[in-house]
Amino acid sequence: MYVPYQTLPETSRVWVYQSNRKFKEKEIEKINKMTTDFVEQWTRHGENVRGSFTILYDQFLIIAVDQDFVEVSGCSIDASVKLVQQIQVQLKVDMLNKLAIAYKESDEIKVVPMSDFTHLAKSGIVNADTIVFNNMVNSIKGVNTMWEVPAKQSWHARFFN
Repeated sequence: MYVPYQTLPETSRVWVYQSNRKFKEKEIEKINKMTTDFVEQWTRHGENVRGSFTILYDQFLIIAVDQDFVEVSGCSIDASVKLVQQIQVQLKVDMLNKLAIAYKESDEIKVVPMSDFTHLAKSGIVNADTIVFNNMVNSIKGVNTMWEVPAKQSWHARFFN
């Protein structure tokens, strides 16, 4: 069952999917429809899942589930990944590359392969104070407090040691 994202508790589990590029306005409309339709019928072993989603910076899809209502497991998580795969195909974007790192350069979000980020760190183009997106967060509270942070406050700190 779909509920507005802001009504979910901070303990809700999240999955962050970053796109290799910003979504266009029509693409956001399509993602909103596809994801709302998915969450409306999302179940775990026949039980409705209480969930939602948000799109941040026109580039990150965050899917959330109230685990206090129903805990999701393998098959229901797999179903959400299939949704993201469908979005990828229809919009011709890459949203499942876990080796891509997103960071801010001025007000622009850049997404680069991890190997390129390593090079950028060694050359000083990015540093420990560069704002990065920690897509490893797993709760709404994490999105609110630990997702968009200086690299030194995230797992990205290892690139600067």
